[in-house]
Amino acid sequence: VLIQVNISFEPAKSGCHPNEITELADFINQCEHLTLRGLMAIPAKTADPQLQLQYFEQLQTCFDKLQALYPQVDTLSMGMSNDVEAAIAAGSTMVRIGTDIFGTRT
Repeated sequence: VLIQVNISFEPAKSGCHPNEITELADFINQCEHLTLRGLMAIPAKTADPQLQLQYFEQLQTCFDKLQALYPQVDTLSMGMSNDVEAAIAAGSTMVRIGTDIFGTRT
């Protein structure tokens, strides 16, 4: 299980707030048939590389805290075709680049 985090606090996006991660992780960890693996996020769309990096670094900080509590946590999924460079620079272990492969959706 990857916990989706609404790192940019957009009302139109799903995901828990960063301060809710630990409580949700505790619940997931108690579920017999689930394995907590990490975090994922889709931050606000922006062409500003500094703002992209800022969002991703915030999630990296959350990931580090979660990993300290749950050593099995190994996945930080952040970054898509339009912000993959910033995501990798901030420590992403999984990127989603469908648009670069398949093109934009119609």
